[in-house]
Amino acid sequence: MRLVAFSDLHVGYSVNREALKRLPQSPGDWLIIAGDVGETVKQLEWTLAILKDRFERLIWVPGNHELYCLPGDPEQIRGVARYERLVEVCQQRNVVTPEDPYILWPGDGEPTRIVPLFLGYDYTFAPMGLTPEGARQWAEEEGIFPTDEHVLFCDPHSSMVGWCRDRIRYTLDRLEELPENERRVLINHYPLRYDLIRLFRIPRYSPWCGTKVTEQWHRRYRASVVVSGHLHMRATDFRDGVRFEEVSIGYPQHWDQEKGLSHYLREILPGPTSIPTEDTGPMWHR
Repeated sequence: MRLVAFSDLHVGYSVNREALKRLPQSPGDWLIIAGDVGETVKQLEWTLAILKDRFERLIWVPGNHELYCLPGDPEQIRGVARYERLVEVCQQRNVVTPEDPYILWPGDGEPTRIVPLFLGYDYTFAPMGLTPEGARQWAEEEGIFPTDEHVLFCDPHSSMVGWCRDRIRYTLDRLEELPENERRVLINHYPLRYDLIRLFRIPRYSPWCGTKVTEQWHRRYRASVVVSGHLHMRATDFRDGVRFEEVSIGYPQHWDQEKGLSHYLREILPGPTSIPTEDTGPMWHR
C-alpha cells in the first residue's frame, strides 16, 4: 500500500487528457491530487471519474486554475462559492478535501495524519519590505501580469490577501487540535517555503506562489513530508529533516509523453528508508 501524488494535470490539454486515460490501475494505493486539475467543474468531475477507478482513495486540494471563472464557463461561480462548489463535487465522490476531517494513514510505519490544505497566496513570496501592490509592480517590471489577476476572484473577500489570511486562520485552528504524537503529510498546491520557488525563466512570478506565513509549518506541525505543485518544476528537497516533494505534471511541454503519467507518480509514503542529515538542494525529476 502506497500514498502517491501528482498535481497540475491540466486536462484542458488533449495530450494530458489522453495520457490520463492510459494511467494504469494502482490497486490499494491512495492518490494525492495537489491542484490544477483544470479550469472547469466538468474537467474536475471527468478527472475524478477516471482516477476513482484506478486508486483506492483520492485526496484533493485546489490550485489556482480550478478557481478560475473564465468567459464561457457555464458555471459562472466566483471566489469562495466556486471553491465550495468544487468541494461539493469531491465530497459527493468520497474524495477527501481540505474541508474534511484529516484522516490517519492506514499503512505501515509511524502514525501519520494526511492534512490537505487550501491557503492561497498573499504576495509575500517577494523581496522583503514589498507590499502586495509593490510585489505586483516588481513583477510587472519584467512583464509579468498573471492570468490570476484577470480571472481568479476572491468574492466576498476584498482581496486575495484577505482570503489567504482567512484560510490561514481557519487552518491554524484545525492544526492546533491535532494529536501531538503523530507525524503529518502536509499537502498544499503552493510550496510552503519561499526558498523552494525556482522559476528560472520567470523568477518574478513568485508573489503568486504562496505565503511566508507557512515557512516553518513543516517543523511546527511535525511534518514527515510536504507535498506541493504549481511550479511545473518536479523536485525533492530536504529541510530540517523533512522531505519536500514538488509533484507537478504541467503543460504538455513540461513532461515526456513517451514515459506516461505513471512515471511521474511520486511515492509519498512509505517513502525512502533514510533521509539526509543536512538540507539538500533539489533532486530533479525529469
